Amino acid sequence: MGNVFETFERKHDFLVCVDSDGCAMDTMNCKHIQCFGPCMVSEWGLEQWAEDILTRWNEINLFQMTRGINRFKGLALALNEINDRYVKIPGVQALEAWVVNAPALSNDGVKKAADEAADPEAKECFEKALAWSKAVNASINMLPEEIKLPYAGAKEGLAAAKQFADVAIVSSANRDAVEEEWEKHGLLEHVDILLAQDCGSKAHCIAEMLKFGYAPDHVLMVGDAPGDCDAAEKNGVWYYPILVNSEQESWIELRESGLDRLKNLTFGGEYQQAKKRAFLENLGG
Repeated sequence: MGNVFETFERKHDFLVCVDSDGCAMDTMNCKHIQCFGPCMVSEWGLEQWAEDILTRWNEINLFQMTRGINRFKGLALALNEINDRYVKIPGVQALEAWVVNAPALSNDGVKKAADEAADPEAKECFEKALAWSKAVNASINMLPEEIKLPYAGAKEGLAAAKQFADVAIVSSANRDAVEEEWEKHGLLEHVDILLAQDCGSKAHCIAEMLKFGYAPDHVLMVGDAPGDCDAAEKNGVWYYPILVNSEQESWIELRESGLDRLKNLTFGGEYQQAKKRAFLENLGG
């Protein structure tokens, strides 16, 4: 196990894992609406159809079962639709194949694909995908701090969990960004361990935490996207959804009801099924 796991000490019998972007922090909407989509329109010169394309980008990444998808997978999905509906995107088929088969969907990975591409159109598409991703990162860094806020109720929910459980951030976001945002808004004081993208997948992180001896029915994953639910299911632990456009209400119910059910071992059965039904309905799944 990595250093972050080696230095962790279990203090409670219960564990509450919490995602960051779009779950505890209201940072997903602004990043996609102001950065990801507009940078794609700019990089591929799609201004003529910008309104419809940006609406569709937000649907894919925020309001459907593809919410929380890797940025390059989301890009491939969007560009494929644009290629079919609006204008030809040279090399998009190579990008689609890459996101399925590549070992690492990252800036380094797409740069490697560009360097190794023999087909000129594929090479161009990979190079544009890398330029887009770098532009997105720069754009996110320029977002004003005052819009990167926790959801109402998140801090209180974390504090309530900390009363009887160890609390882990389990996020696929950048470690430094998560630590800075949670520290700035006083959330980090309610956390025992920070597991970000450098620690591996969310499913892997939960599996590593289970090695500390938590019973699976004493562990809860709190998240907002299908990837969070999948990570919980792969490890046989409970899942509590923070519902899109009902984040405050979700946090209030977690604090007032969900955590008590976890503590009293009554989270399973109908309550868990109802939470998963609500989650699927919220994203049209």
